Amino acid sequence: MDGLLTVDQVAELLGTTVRFPRRLIEERRIRYVKVGRHVRIPESALRDYIASRTVEPLRQPRSRFGRVAA
Repeated sequence: MDGLLTVDQVAELLGTTVRFPRRLIEERRIRYVKVGRHVRIPESALRDYIASRTVEPLRQPRSRFGRVAA
């Protein structure tokens, strides 16, 4: 079973204020679970959110003139 995180815990893990994960929930940009009046975010949902927004580096660095650096 997946662990459930509070909004405060998600904010701390992301290094943001509580307002950011609350906005993600409001805009339905992240999966969440309602437990009575409480909102919880599955750990897998947070991992998926981070993975989907991770930018990989370019394989070859480019010079500032658009050519591949030697």
